[in-house]
Amino acid sequence: MGSEAPSSPQVVEEGADEELSGAEDADLRASSGRGSLLTRRGITLRVLLKDGLVEPGDGILSIHYLGKKFVGDLLNDGKIRWVETGQIFNSPSAWATHCKRLVNPAKKSGCGWASVRYRGQKLVQYKTTWLHKYQPSADMSLVSEGEDDEMGDDEEEQGKTTIPVEDKNKKSKPELHVISCLFVFSPDRERIPVRYCTLGTRDAARDPHTLVELSAFSAINRFQPFSVAVSSNVLLLMDFHCHLTTSEVVGYLGGQWDTNTQLLTVLRAFPCRTQLADRHTAPAVEEEICQNLFMRGLSLVGWYHSHPRGPALPTLQDIDSQMDHQLRLQGSSNGFQPCLGIICGPYYQGNQGVASTITPFWVVPPPEQRPNDYGIPVAVEVTYVQDTFLTTDVLNEMMLLVEFYRCAPDLVQFSQKWSPNTSILDKIKASLSGHAPKDQAYAQILEHVYNQLRNTQ
Repeated sequence: MGSEAPSSPQVVEEGADEELSGAEDADLRASSGRGSLLTRRGITLRVLLKDGLVEPGDGILSIHYLGKKFVGDLLNDGKIRWVETGQIFNSPSAWATHCKRLVNPAKKSGCGWASVRYRGQKLVQYKTTWLHKYQPSADMSLVSEGEDDEMGDDEEEQGKTTIPVEDKNKKSKPELHVISCLFVFSPDRERIPVRYCTLGTRDAARDPHTLVELSAFSAINRFQPFSVAVSSNVLLLMDFHCHLTTSEVVGYLGGQWDTNTQLLTVLRAFPCRTQLADRHTAPAVEEEICQNLFMRGLSLVGWYHSHPRGPALPTLQDIDSQMDHQLRLQGSSNGFQPCLGIICGPYYQGNQGVASTITPFWVVPPPEQRPNDYGIPVAVEVTYVQDTFLTTDVLNEMMLLVEFYRCAPDLVQFSQKWSPNTSILDKIKASLSGHAPKDQAYAQILEHVYNQLRNTQ
């Protein structure tokens, strides 16, 4: 296509409604086509497609920002489809701004052509190629103007290490923001938590199971951006699940998000009844949970997992996972939606008394000037709401969990001693009593569940 004329300004205008300002639009309307000089914003993806500099395709666009990777499809009409959610964006700038605000809500702009890569190469370089080919007399500043002020956001440009992320080229249903059940087993040894300020730049050689102390929002000059209320039935089912096995467990949190009051209400726990790293059953288990969320009119609002014998503090791996989950939940809408992470530590000897330590947390992205740092784990203040009764759903789920772990090799030995005067089963009952309704009838129902635990061994 070396001798072909560039696309007409009229065609450019049709595919670039987010790229053209009013003045530039008027300039393009007034220009005559072959001999006109397009402005920087006039060179759109549709122009590059029509003139053969790029081709449409699945998963060929990407953004790397503060350690996170976003993948997009380039459509025939020059628009971008985000692989994660199926959302359509009219321009690289629109897509980049949206993605960057998910990681950093304070972000003002996306500088899309400098941030979005086509097959690994920045789109802004294709603008330069287009001008060299079709308008060699054009001022090259028309290409770079305003596009290079965020070069530091692109970590690969500097040759820095980025966070490993899963391949997201595989299409998924936009409404299912599935939290993976696949976690690496934590080593059963004493681990001393470190302060976040001692971590410094991300280091691939650092142990991913390193525990990190939580910061307060006030310590990083922030306010908690949302309120949280958690049902006592959620705590009871989650605590029960975490007590059953010596291995880590994981589950979902279902609830509601009120954009007007900025209140996140957690109403239901959905334990994943699957062994960790079981890639065969995990997708079916998660699909069933997503269906249950939909049938109950609930949204996915978070996740929980256990540290059976360790402190209920996030590891470096947990921090990265939480950041990924926050992005997935926010990816389905244009507005902010929080994702709550909860860690439950049932058998840590450092706990106060017999009750499990339950830690709600969130992750604040690292500063833009330090994109290769870890996210900052912060403690989330939560209001716990006491339910007046145990729902049938909760009781049924408890029995299903007992049945699932009945023959598991990592089932807890409930008859063993937790302390000289307390068996592990008694420890479980005491821990759960803090969440159970204060009614003798429900105490009898729970006693039936505990009898089933006795019968597993």
